Amino acid sequence: MQAGIDLKLPSIGGAVIYKQARLLQRLERLVAVGVALSSERDTDVILAYIVEAAMELTHADGCTLYLAQGGSLHFEIIRNNSLAIRLGGPAGAKLTLNPIPLYQADGTANLHAVSAAAAIQHRTINLADAYDVDEFDFTGARAFDKANGYRSKSFLTVPLIDHEDEIMGVLQLINALDPDTGGIVEFDRDSQYLAEGLASQAAIVLNKRLLLDRLEALFIAFIKVINAALDEKSPYTHGHCQRVPIITMLLAEAASRTGVGPLKEFVLTDAMRQELELAALMHDCGKITTPVHVVDKSTKLETLFDRIALVDTRFEVLRRDARIGELEALLAQRSPDSGWRGELAARQAGIDAALDAERAFLRAANLGGEAMSENDQSRVREIAERHRWRAPDGEEAPLLSEEEAAMLNIPHGTLSDGERAIINRHIDLTIRMLEGLPWPKHLRHVTEYAGGHHERMDGKGYPRGLTGDQMSVPARMMAIADIFEALTARDRPYKPGKPLSETLAILGRMKQEGHIDPDLFDVFIRERVYLYYARRYLDPEQDDDPDVREIPGYNPDVTLE
Repeated sequence: MQAGIDLKLPSIGGAVIYKQARLLQRLERLVAVGVALSSERDTDVILAYIVEAAMELTHADGCTLYLAQGGSLHFEIIRNNSLAIRLGGPAGAKLTLNPIPLYQADGTANLHAVSAAAAIQHRTINLADAYDVDEFDFTGARAFDKANGYRSKSFLTVPLIDHEDEIMGVLQLINALDPDTGGIVEFDRDSQYLAEGLASQAAIVLNKRLLLDRLEALFIAFIKVINAALDEKSPYTHGHCQRVPIITMLLAEAASRTGVGPLKEFVLTDAMRQELELAALMHDCGKITTPVHVVDKSTKLETLFDRIALVDTRFEVLRRDARIGELEALLAQRSPDSGWRGELAARQAGIDAALDAERAFLRAANLGGEAMSENDQSRVREIAERHRWRAPDGEEAPLLSEEEAAMLNIPHGTLSDGERAIINRHIDLTIRMLEGLPWPKHLRHVTEYAGGHHERMDGKGYPRGLTGDQMSVPARMMAIADIFEALTARDRPYKPGKPLSETLAILGRMKQEGHIDPDLFDVFIRERVYLYYARRYLDPEQDDDPDVREIPGYNPDVTLE
């Protein structure tokens, strides 16, 4: 008897030890899965990893992962090893199955679907053989089996419940396989516990990841709202904050694929792409404080209104005073019947013509432009000094005040030095605003990218006077994108959108003058970034098919290694 016991105990003990060792391995795997899930940031990867880990831990042949959304369970991933089915997830074909409603049209719980029942009742449902169960409707499973020559037998359906007792989804495992024989068996207690442990970890990790995704989506949406507000604040620059990111990312993608020249080692990573897109969206957020009358200034004399109307009025006063003066002089020298009316009309016509010419000249000067000649500036000063008009207080005053004359003599555009300084301060505020945000590690470069779009390669830019070697490649990309958009924009108050040939010529000269990155400019031309953008976002007449051989500073014949 004792001998029989001695012979039997080692066999039983060995089986127990083997089972415990295998369970320990599965527990270690569960811990490793939890660690891996907590460190992953990509939601799609997390979902795929949950499915793969669940099948591995429970020795399941198949698995379906549902996500709860809008009162239904949506099919997210389907896997079946025996049938080589891979649907959904990063590496699977697109899923087009209808979601499973948690509640019927009359509001009653949908307890006939096993996945919905597990979600609604917050419980794990473990079935040894679905074909022997009347509680749930497995019509769909039977139809699938018949179409694929398969037998769906054991089911383990586990709800994914987060720390707030909310249903995140459902994990449904199909056909547990015996590790030794490969036959279909029931999901045992250990497999159920492991699946429930994984589901608990997965729900918390998924909740955290989805929360972070939603917060990031909310943040990006908020940025877009700010940009829309900026564009609405200034109808003349409407769309600038939306167009600069498009150009920036086109150039970044082009630089990443170029494979030749000084930028051949540049790689646009997913993290850099996200940072650059956000930076481009927020590059002008500091303009939120720029006065509207400066941002919208369409003429040189415009403040809250265009003061050229006041100048027009003064010319009318000059015309009236001249007529009165001539009339008084003639009346003093002529008798009533001496034909003085014709003489007065002739004299007044000459005065009117001269005044009209000067008024037209000042109106043209008020519009601004790329450059104002020294001769035109001298003529503005001469008109201002020569003409005097009687103001409402009865005192004589110059036709133009010193400030008005200075404004009309602005050599480029419509902004005075003081107003341009106000505009330029937007970048300082942009940097302060962005530096004040608690950026996560993977977005830590947003401020640097956004704050560098007015810097120059030669160190003559602003606000920090950085040189090219002090700037990152993405920051230099934004500088080119900002200039190109400004030149081609059709909604600026003081100029029409320039055609491509003129725009590229200006950029080429900027390259020669050390303003923009020469290597990125070459990529911009060589990869035809300008053309891709123009044919999608510019008026057709702006695409004048520029000859790249005519672009200053660009040589298409240079061989790049």
